[in-house]
Amino acid sequence: MKKCGKDTIEKIIKLEKEMFIRVPTRNNPPCREDIEAFKIHRKSQFSVWSEKTCQSYMKDLIEAEFKGDNLMTLKYARMDNLILSPSGNVLIGRIISQFIEWQKEVIDEYPNVMKGARDIDGFAKYLKAEMQTYSDKTIEYLWGDVKSYIKEGSNMSLELYKALANLAGYKTLKDMESALKSK
Repeated sequence: MKKCGKDTIEKIIKLEKEMFIRVPTRNNPPCREDIEAFKIHRKSQFSVWSEKTCQSYMKDLIEAEFKGDNLMTLKYARMDNLILSPSGNVLIGRIISQFIEWQKEVIDEYPNVMKGARDIDGFAKYLKAEMQTYSDKTIEYLWGDVKSYIKEGSNMSLELYKALANLAGYKTLKDMESALKSK
Protein backbone atom coordinates (compact mmCIF):
# COMPACT_ATOMS: atom_id res chain seq x y z
CA MET A 1 0.00 0.00 0.00
CA LYS A 2 1.41 3.37 -1.03
CA LYS A 3 1.03 5.69 1.96
CA CYS A 4 -0.44 9.15 1.63
CA GLY A 5 2.18 11.69 0.57
CA LYS A 6 3.10 14.81 2.53
CA ASP A 7 1.87 17.14 -0.22
CA THR A 8 -1.54 15.49 -0.27
CA ILE A 9 -1.73 15.60 3.54
CA GLU A 10 -0.87 19.32 3.55
CA LYS A 11 -3.60 20.03 0.98
CA ILE A 12 -6.15 18.07 3.04
CA ILE A 13 -5.14 19.86 6.25
CA LYS A 14 -5.51 23.24 4.55
CA LEU A 15 -9.02 22.39 3.34
CA GLU A 16 -10.04 20.90 6.69
CA LYS A 17 -8.63 23.79 8.71
CA GLU A 18 -10.71 26.28 6.74
CA MET A 19 -13.83 24.23 7.47
CA PHE A 20 -12.82 23.60 11.10
CA ILE A 21 -12.41 27.26 12.01
CA ARG A 22 -15.87 27.99 10.55
CA VAL A 23 -17.72 25.40 12.66
CA PRO A 24 -20.35 27.35 14.63
CA THR A 25 -20.15 26.60 18.36
CA ARG A 26 -21.51 28.01 21.59
CA ASN A 27 -18.17 27.50 23.30
CA ASN A 28 -14.85 27.37 21.53
CA PRO A 29 -13.49 23.84 21.96
CA PRO A 30 -9.88 23.62 23.22
CA CYS A 31 -8.77 22.02 19.95
CA ARG A 32 -9.84 25.14 18.05
CA GLU A 33 -7.69 27.25 20.35
CA ASP A 34 -4.67 25.17 19.33
CA ILE A 35 -4.69 24.82 15.55
CA GLU A 36 -1.20 23.30 15.61
CA ALA A 37 -2.49 20.41 17.75
CA PHE A 38 -5.37 19.99 15.30
CA LYS A 39 -2.88 19.79 12.43
CA ILE A 40 -0.68 17.25 14.25
CA HIS A 41 -3.64 14.99 14.98
CA ARG A 42 -4.96 15.17 11.44
CA LYS A 43 -1.50 14.65 9.88
CA SER A 44 -1.10 11.57 12.05
CA GLN A 45 -4.43 10.21 10.86
CA PHE A 46 -3.74 10.71 7.18
CA SER A 47 -0.16 9.41 7.44
CA VAL A 48 -1.54 5.88 7.88
CA TRP A 49 -3.96 6.10 4.95
CA SER A 50 -3.12 5.13 1.40
CA GLU A 51 -2.55 7.82 -1.20
CA LYS A 52 -5.70 6.58 -2.97
CA THR A 53 -7.82 7.08 0.17
CA CYS A 54 -6.34 10.52 0.81
CA GLN A 55 -6.95 11.60 -2.79
CA SER A 56 -10.56 10.45 -2.57
CA TYR A 57 -11.11 12.28 0.73
CA MET A 58 -9.50 15.43 -0.67
CA LYS A 59 -11.97 15.21 -3.56
CA ASP A 60 -14.80 14.91 -0.97
CA LEU A 61 -13.56 18.10 0.73
CA ILE A 62 -13.27 20.01 -2.55
CA GLU A 63 -16.74 18.91 -3.70
CA ALA A 64 -18.25 19.84 -0.33
CA GLU A 65 -16.60 23.25 -0.45
CA PHE A 66 -17.89 23.79 -4.00
CA LYS A 67 -21.45 22.97 -2.83
CA GLY A 68 -21.09 25.21 0.23
CA ASP A 69 -21.07 22.31 2.69
CA ASN A 70 -18.81 22.18 5.73
CA LEU A 71 -17.90 18.56 6.50
CA MET A 72 -16.56 19.54 9.93
CA THR A 73 -19.86 21.20 10.86
CA LEU A 74 -21.73 18.08 9.74
CA LYS A 75 -19.41 15.82 11.77
CA TYR A 76 -19.79 17.79 15.00
CA ALA A 77 -23.54 18.28 14.51
CA ARG A 78 -23.92 14.50 14.20
CA MET A 79 -21.76 13.92 17.27
CA ASP A 80 -23.97 16.31 19.25
CA ASN A 81 -27.15 14.72 17.85
CA LEU A 82 -28.18 18.05 16.31
CA ILE A 83 -28.88 16.45 12.95
CA LEU A 84 -29.88 12.95 12.00
CA SER A 85 -27.19 10.57 10.88
CA PRO A 86 -27.71 8.98 7.48
CA SER A 87 -28.23 5.23 7.46
CA GLY A 88 -24.76 5.09 6.02
CA ASN A 89 -22.49 2.71 4.24
CA VAL A 90 -22.38 -0.79 5.76
CA LEU A 91 -18.57 -0.67 5.70
CA ILE A 92 -18.62 2.06 8.37
CA GLY A 93 -19.65 -0.49 11.02
CA ARG A 94 -16.90 -2.89 9.97
CA ILE A 95 -14.27 -0.17 10.02
CA ILE A 96 -15.40 1.05 13.45
CA SER A 97 -15.36 -2.49 14.87
CA GLN A 98 -11.79 -3.00 13.72
CA PHE A 99 -10.65 0.40 14.97
CA ILE A 100 -12.22 -0.28 18.38
CA GLU A 101 -10.22 -3.50 18.62
CA TRP A 102 -7.03 -1.68 17.61
CA GLN A 103 -7.75 1.27 19.92
CA LYS A 104 -8.19 -1.05 22.92
CA GLU A 105 -4.76 -2.55 22.21
CA VAL A 106 -3.19 0.92 22.14
CA ILE A 107 -4.95 1.89 25.39
CA ASP A 108 -3.66 -1.28 27.07
CA GLU A 109 -0.09 -0.79 25.86
CA TYR A 110 0.16 3.01 26.22
CA PRO A 111 -2.19 4.06 29.06
CA ASN A 112 -0.43 7.38 29.72
CA VAL A 113 -0.50 8.46 26.09
CA MET A 114 -4.17 7.52 25.92
CA LYS A 115 -5.15 9.08 29.27
CA GLY A 116 -6.48 12.24 27.65
CA ALA A 117 -8.06 10.51 24.66
CA ARG A 118 -11.74 9.80 24.17
CA ASP A 119 -13.11 6.68 25.84
CA ILE A 120 -14.08 3.84 23.50
CA ASP A 121 -17.70 4.97 23.18
CA GLY A 122 -16.65 8.56 22.44
CA PHE A 123 -14.03 7.30 20.00
CA ALA A 124 -16.61 5.19 18.14
CA LYS A 125 -19.09 8.08 18.04
CA TYR A 126 -16.43 10.46 16.68
CA LEU A 127 -15.25 7.95 14.08
CA LYS A 128 -18.80 7.22 12.92
CA ALA A 129 -19.71 10.91 12.64
CA GLU A 130 -16.54 11.59 10.68
CA MET A 131 -16.93 8.64 8.31
CA GLN A 132 -20.51 9.68 7.60
CA THR A 133 -19.04 12.76 5.92
CA TYR A 134 -16.96 10.61 3.54
CA SER A 135 -18.14 9.55 0.11
CA ASP A 136 -18.83 5.86 -0.47
CA LYS A 137 -15.65 5.74 -2.57
CA THR A 138 -13.52 7.10 0.30
CA ILE A 139 -15.10 4.61 2.71
CA GLU A 140 -14.42 1.79 0.26
CA TYR A 141 -10.77 2.84 -0.05
CA LEU A 142 -10.43 3.23 3.73
CA TRP A 143 -11.82 -0.29 4.17
CA GLY A 144 -9.15 -1.45 1.72
CA ASP A 145 -6.51 0.27 3.89
CA VAL A 146 -7.91 -1.44 7.00
CA LYS A 147 -7.77 -4.82 5.27
CA SER A 148 -4.16 -4.14 4.23
CA TYR A 149 -3.19 -3.49 7.84
CA ILE A 150 -5.00 -6.66 8.95
CA LYS A 151 -3.23 -8.69 6.26
CA GLU A 152 0.15 -7.28 7.39
CA GLY A 153 -0.68 -8.06 11.02
CA SER A 154 -0.38 -4.35 11.83
CA ASN A 155 -2.45 -2.09 14.04
CA MET A 156 -3.53 1.04 12.16
CA SER A 157 -4.29 2.92 15.40
CA LEU A 158 -0.86 2.08 16.77
CA GLU A 159 0.80 3.37 13.59
CA LEU A 160 -1.26 6.56 13.87
CA TYR A 161 -0.09 7.12 17.46
CA LYS A 162 3.53 6.43 16.49
CA ALA A 163 3.21 9.17 13.86
CA LEU A 164 1.58 11.45 16.44
CA ALA A 165 4.46 10.89 18.87
CA ASN A 166 7.00 11.76 16.15
CA LEU A 167 5.11 14.90 15.17
CA ALA A 168 4.90 15.87 18.85
CA GLY A 169 8.69 15.70 19.09
CA TYR A 170 9.25 12.24 20.55
CA LYS A 171 11.60 9.72 19.00
CA THR A 172 9.18 6.84 19.65
CA LEU A 173 5.74 6.23 21.10
CA LYS A 174 7.44 4.43 24.01
CA ASP A 175 9.41 7.61 24.72
CA MET A 176 6.17 9.58 24.76
CA GLU A 177 4.61 7.02 27.11
CA SER A 178 7.61 7.24 29.48
CA ALA A 179 7.61 11.05 29.43
CA LEU A 180 3.89 11.20 30.21
CA LYS A 181 4.22 8.54 32.92
CA SER A 182 6.71 10.68 34.83
CA LYS A 183 4.36 13.71 34.81
